[in-house]
Amino acid sequence: MKIAVIGTGLIGSQVVSDLTAAGHEATGHSRSTGIDLLTGAGLDDAVRGAEVVVDVSNSPTFDDASLDFFRTSVTNLLAAAEAAGVRHIVALSIVGVDEVPDMAYYRAKTLQEELVKAGPIPYSIVRATQFMEFVGPSMEWTTEGDVVRLPATPIQPISSAEVAAAVAGVAAGTPLQGTREIAGPEVFTLDELGRITLEATGDKRHVVTDASAGLFALVKGDALVPRDGASLASTRYRDWLRSR
Repeated sequence: MKIAVIGTGLIGSQVVSDLTAAGHEATGHSRSTGIDLLTGAGLDDAVRGAEVVVDVSNSPTFDDASLDFFRTSVTNLLAAAEAAGVRHIVALSIVGVDEVPDMAYYRAKTLQEELVKAGPIPYSIVRATQFMEFVGPSMEWTTEGDVVRLPATPIQPISSAEVAAAVAGVAAGTPLQGTREIAGPEVFTLDELGRITLEATGDKRHVVTDASAGLFALVKGDALVPRDGASLASTRYRDWLRSR
């Protein structure tokens, strides 16, 4: 099966590898390969002959500009895919994305889902919880000196490798015409996860619980924890840390 993967970052590169290993003809496309999602340049060539398109692209910002990014990029991608006769589009999104209206980026991802659902191509949406790889950067955003300020937001982290495997599996199957949720096996509060990370890595910073710190302060309750029915990955966060 010929599959065009739009986005060659952390997830996209692994999706291409997984699909190729499974015997598919998978090709990654990004700005570095000559496509521009905002102008549409290069998209026709990228999706020509593809049976499936996987969209794991991302906005360069998390602010209000992300709304325009997804509105334009999804519109352009759907138009190119429809013209090419693509029979299945897969989009990667976030668990609980429609339950955090105060966060511009989550509103933008919700818009992405809505555009894909309303589009002309049979679709699948894969919603994942926060990647384990993003815990470290999230801590950097709220570090002041030797203090890391984090809210007690419940999350259920999953490794990027397991996200990529799930996306590849969906891409190789028939369109869901719906949403599949995937998550890691354990729930932590973000401040707890920060303490585990610092201890495991020998980092001398310390975590202070701060309900107003960072983007996740905008999350209410357990909005980012999946409800019943999610597929749970097997990698535990402490094991993932040790493997790094």
